[in-house]
Amino acid sequence: MIKKRVFIAGVIQGSCRGKDIHSQDYRNRLKLILQRAFPNREVYCPVENHPNSVEYPIEEVINTFNYHIDLVKGSELVVAYLPTASMGTGVEMWEAHKSGVEVWAITPMKENWVVRITASKVFETIEDLERYLERTVE
Repeated sequence: MIKKRVFIAGVIQGSCRGKDIHSQDYRNRLKLILQRAFPNREVYCPVENHPNSVEYPIEEVINTFNYHIDLVKGSELVVAYLPTASMGTGVEMWEAHKSGVEVWAITPMKENWVVRITASKVFETIEDLERYLERTVE
C-alpha cells in the first residue's frame, strides 16, 4: 500500500544573499503538528532530507529541485510556510496546484497572487493551522 504524503514547503533562502538562509526552526514544529493530524501520512520535509542543499553543485541542485517537484505533484497536500516571499515555494505551490494537489499556505501575504491562485486554505500563523487541525481532523 502506498502511503499518502504531506509535503512541507517553505522559505529557505527567500531574498537572502549568498548562501544565507532563513531560520528553519518552523519545520520541526510544523512536522509534529502534521504528523499528529495525519498519522497515516508520510510528512516529507525537504530540509530534513537535504540539510546542506545551499552547498550543492548545480547538477545536484537541478536533480534535487526536480525530485522535489515530482514529490509535490505526487502528494496529497502541500503546506507552504511563507512569512516572506520564496521563489522555490512559489514554484512548488504552482506545480501542486496544476497537478490537482491541495495547497495550504501559512502566510500574512493573503493578497499575493500565487497564494490567491493556489491555496485552498490560508492561515496567518502556524498556531492558526494547529487550531484548525484540532477542530477538524479526527
